[in-house]
Amino acid sequence: MDTGRAGPPGHDDLVDRQFTAEAADTLWLTVITEHRADEGKLYLCAIKDVWSSRIVGYSIDSRMKASLAVSALTNAVAQRGSVGTIVHSDHGV
Repeated sequence: MDTGRAGPPGHDDLVDRQFTAEAADTLWLTVITEHRADEGKLYLCAIKDVWSSRIVGYSIDSRMKASLAVSALTNAVAQRGSVGTIVHSDHGV
């Protein structure tokens, strides 16, 4: 039975709700959005660099699976080549 409550956090909150960065590629945020299309639903996972407010990686799929987020993160790392970047995600979808 789904209670609608979020489970325990997967990892510590390293940003403590402070969404600022003093340099590029030090903090990235993730979001997954659902979009309706003629063929059905599409899911977009985007990775945003907090410092520049630019999307640095993304992935689109017809199903919301863990591979959607992994692909977006892989795309961001390939584009930016970052090491030591904190990636923050909410506990939503």
